[in-house]
Amino acid sequence: MRRREFMCLIASVTAWPLAVRARQTSSKVWRIAYLHPGFLDNPADRELFDAFRAEMQRLGYTDGDNLVIDTRGAEGKSERLPQLAHDLVELHPDAFVAVATPAIAAAQHATSNIPIVMCPSTDPIGSGFVKSLAHPGGNITGIANMYGDAIGKSVELLHALLPNAKRIAVLMSSNPTHPHQYELTEVAIKRLGLATVPVLAPTPADLEKTFDRMEQEMCDALFVLADPIRPSIVALAAKRNIPAVFQFSSYVEMGGLASYGASLKEMWRKAAQYTDKIFNGANPAEFPVEQPVAFELALNVKTAGSLGLAIPESVLARADKIIE
Repeated sequence: MRRREFMCLIASVTAWPLAVRARQTSSKVWRIAYLHPGFLDNPADRELFDAFRAEMQRLGYTDGDNLVIDTRGAEGKSERLPQLAHDLVELHPDAFVAVATPAIAAAQHATSNIPIVMCPSTDPIGSGFVKSLAHPGGNITGIANMYGDAIGKSVELLHALLPNAKRIAVLMSSNPTHPHQYELTEVAIKRLGLATVPVLAPTPADLEKTFDRMEQEMCDALFVLADPIRPSIVALAAKRNIPAVFQFSSYVEMGGLASYGASLKEMWRKAAQYTDKIFNGANPAEFPVEQPVAFELALNVKTAGSLGLAIPESVLARADKIIE
């Protein structure tokens, strides 16, 4: 590292506690709107929210002191999101944190003035949230999750774990990104000489009959497209004895077989950092969208055993997280 870079780094590290102390002693109470399309009392989602709140506290904001976080959850009913977003805007937040594409779209329609932090978006350009990753151009910035880019490796993981599986169910919801994500999945699965069976559960209440269809279609495995967490998927997969592969590890911790994708907790921490920078004057229009650099492969050995599967040593050796 060059001396000038080193001195700049030292200066920024030294200045950080001063900035935090300034926020702690300021009379300003910052307000965040937090909109989630799922269930805020779901432990996995609560854990992510807690990671966001803990990072805000690390940055000098304490909920109930100099920070208020107003939360709303649509409980899997996307039609509720526009009204919930409107209700949050009426509280005049300083920043709006929207979780996943349906909530981001609702926030976008609710306000063009309040800065919106995507946490995260699957396709921010294709969804019309930003003009480009480098120059968003409006009131929206934040994190892109790159799940579409990771689908190929996720499908390869499924094939490595289940080499005899021929018919793969691909689970979708009403998430507007899913049709395109399904196309990417179908290409990756067909490349391996396998067949895809698209199955749709628009809301959590539809999942039971969707699993009935998987049985009728004689599916050998399930691939779940990235979406707000629906915990009952794990229980239904176990009940039907169908191996399920996901795009993030929260499902594996709940009993799902395996997952590959970007680290969710890290993205929620990044969302807090974006919020802090917006509070300190960053312009969303010129604040580049960030893509994740930390990806993780998670395996549940106990679930594999209950399914009668032997996880190959080559896959175990690559795992970042193993649940036993």
